[in-house]
Amino acid sequence: MNTIVEELTPRRKILVLATCCLSLLIVSMDSTIVNVAIPAIGDDLDAPLPRLQWIIDIYTLTLASLLMLSGAAADRYGRRRVFRIGLVIFALGSLACSLAPTIETLIGARFLQAVGGSMLNPVAMSIITQVFTGRVERARAIGIWGAVVGISMALGPMVGGGLIDLLGWQSVFWINLPICLLALVLTTIFVPESKSATARGLDPIGQALAIVFLSALVFGLIEQISAIFLAAAIAFAAFVWHESRRTDPFIDLRFFRSVPFTSATVIAIFAYAALGAFLFTCSLYLQTVRGYSAVHTGLLYMAMAVAMLFFSPLSGRLVGRFGTRPSLISASIALTVAAVLFTRLDAYTPVWMLIVVFAVFGIGFGLINAPITTSAISGMPLDRAGAAAAVASTSRQVGVSIGVALCGALTGAGLWWLIAACTASIAVLGIVSNTRWAERSRARVAPMLEQKVPAHAG
Repeated sequence: MNTIVEELTPRRKILVLATCCLSLLIVSMDSTIVNVAIPAIGDDLDAPLPRLQWIIDIYTLTLASLLMLSGAAADRYGRRRVFRIGLVIFALGSLACSLAPTIETLIGARFLQAVGGSMLNPVAMSIITQVFTGRVERARAIGIWGAVVGISMALGPMVGGGLIDLLGWQSVFWINLPICLLALVLTTIFVPESKSATARGLDPIGQALAIVFLSALVFGLIEQISAIFLAAAIAFAAFVWHESRRTDPFIDLRFFRSVPFTSATVIAIFAYAALGAFLFTCSLYLQTVRGYSAVHTGLLYMAMAVAMLFFSPLSGRLVGRFGTRPSLISASIALTVAAVLFTRLDAYTPVWMLIVVFAVFGIGFGLINAPITTSAISGMPLDRAGAAAAVASTSRQVGVSIGVALCGALTGAGLWWLIAACTASIAVLGIVSNTRWAERSRARVAPMLEQKVPAHAG
């Protein structure tokens, strides 16, 4: 049963939220800050494009594969305990990345870093849902959480550009160490321990099938081996069959009977695929094609960052007042316009146009995070909100992995027309997920999820 027995003061709740947001800061920022370092890493370690793609995708793919497992482990063994372990592993992985002498070593260190990262965000969200139990205060906390996602990912390229030119690409990993230390201290002092009242089994078969599916999908895209997609399809079919037969599944497929939840999952994949493609291709474009320095690249990203810094918290307030539809439609329009404009970029595109396109992209992406999180967990039972949020977080990482992988499979305008089709679909999903039919589907799912499930590992 839940071990939080004390009534936390408002001040302590704020400190708990701030601590959880620190973990979100480093994990989300790391997803973007490394992109600016890609050209420098490629030159220093003599790495070809597919290996550079794996620097990003091994991190996001590992996060996507382990987020649900880490969430289940936290529910069973204690959220604060797993959260602290994650901080230590993430810090060790970051240190190993900064010391990597070869591209293969760096990819391995990124894997270790992601293992720690998988224990942070879903567990932090679970902690938040346990601490902020009131409907209004939880909505505000989730709004702040969604805003930090956008803000941290916006800050990554700017911070990274300055560090790379000043101290080298290794410095983008050093920055994680003091933040991890601060978060570890605050967690130890202020975050109460808690466990789930219905701890889920760890489902190793479901976990393994999910990893095979995601790895095969991304590997096929990066290495452009069509036969691998057959393995991905088989693994996916086996995963759905296995999960549907378990009483205590790795991912509860009943979540997807809720139209708003399913829409949030697909929207997260589409939006973050756009982000992954944007950051990877633009970092190479600005530094390789245009010949800009890392700090110059970071400064150009400032247009995106400023837009995200403004529109991320604004989106949280809009969602709280008007629901998710206005933010999703507006985000879809902005992201699609940006994607279409990206099809026209070349070596001679004026700088002012780059700034405009980056700003438009930042507006769209800044608006997207709050409605994704809200749609994913709204209406879910208290004890399942963390699991629902973990699926949304997994979808984000899957999206980034796919977006980066597509950068090798597609080039130039072809990549961005595909991205434009995905981002345009967000508006459709935003409308559909707010219909009465969608609300009825969510209302039907909640009672199913409230039924207690026997905990077991097999």
